[in-house]
Amino acid sequence: MSHHNISPDELKMELPERQPRFVVYSYKYVHADGRVSYPLCFIFSSPVGCKPEQQMMYAGSKNRLVQTAELTKVFEIRTTDDLTEAWLQEKLSFFR
Repeated sequence: MSHHNISPDELKMELPERQPRFVVYSYKYVHADGRVSYPLCFIFSSPVGCKPEQQMMYAGSKNRLVQTAELTKVFEIRTTDDLTEAWLQEKLSFFR
């Protein structure tokens, strides 16, 4: 599935609440000094209550996918409600 010009809050509405998903998301990030960057974020959605088999399958392939795609901004959420603009900005602030 592909979306364009979608906010983190809109993105979370697209994620299933009981199934794991990998999301690669390009986000317009405005740094404290005014610079703008577009980091490529890898978000692993692994909701509480999903089937253990699915969770294991996704978790087992996550590292290989991250390495192969050379992704450096890697985050995990346990509930779709966690995926907000504020949450993503907080996570990205560690990368300066």
